[in-house]
Amino acid sequence: MSLRSFSPMLCLVLAACQGGSDTPAAPQPTATATATATASATPTASATASVTGAPTGANEVKETNDLYSFAYSWPAAAGNIPALAQRLEGQLEKSKQELIDSANKGKEEAESNGFPYNTYYFSEKWNVVANLPGWLSLTGDFSTYTGGAHGNYGRETIVWDKKVGRGFPAIEMFTSPKALGDALGKKLCAALDAERAKRRKGQPRGMGLPEFDKCVGVDEATVLVGSSNGRTFNRVGVWFGPYVAGPYAEGAYELTFGVDKAVLGAVKPTYEPAFSRVR
Repeated sequence: MSLRSFSPMLCLVLAACQGGSDTPAAPQPTATATATATASATPTASATASVTGAPTGANEVKETNDLYSFAYSWPAAAGNIPALAQRLEGQLEKSKQELIDSANKGKEEAESNGFPYNTYYFSEKWNVVANLPGWLSLTGDFSTYTGGAHGNYGRETIVWDKKVGRGFPAIEMFTSPKALGDALGKKLCAALDAERAKRRKGQPRGMGLPEFDKCVGVDEATVLVGSSNGRTFNRVGVWFGPYVAGPYAEGAYELTFGVDKAVLGAVKPTYEPAFSRVR
């Protein structure tokens, strides 16, 4: 995991970003449309840090100083699985060191060019999507600022196989992003367009950029798996980050679909027992 790289569209539409100050904007809230279905920082006296750990397995780390702000957390359901907690701890340390290195470089460049330095930040919060007898589905929502008009944000997933003791992105449960996209078919495009229409309320479509009006493929999304029955995965989420399905000001798009026969057909055979159709 690294300080995140975002959609290639970012370079094309950065000039259309809203908000021209150098103060990072807070991540935009997402909306859900349901379809049927090694430099090191030297903190100053103003620095603060806190760590909240363990009896329950939940963990939260926060650190703020004149160079950077860092936050990372995960829930008890993840922390109570030792191997998963160890993996998240490793990601925490890697993300923090990358932030420190990037912030040191950014501050040096700002000072050498006579510009003010705006504190860099990185935060990630892991949340439970579904905790099933054999599986734990998590999403990690992260935000970052490394200079520029505003920060950015994104989402990643881990599906943890409790029996085998390993985790992987949810999309790996499917034969391919294309296969899942084909299984969702026209429902995906219809749900995305319906959500766009609600947000735009008659305003110019996609700021006049055709890229923000097209149907976006699953290969450009973060896929998550959820459950309404507490036993199997019977829901699939498709999350499009900023600049993927619309301009930054519109926020992320999250669409949720029930698992049907077509979606089951896109699941890898080894994971079929973990899924069921929505009743």
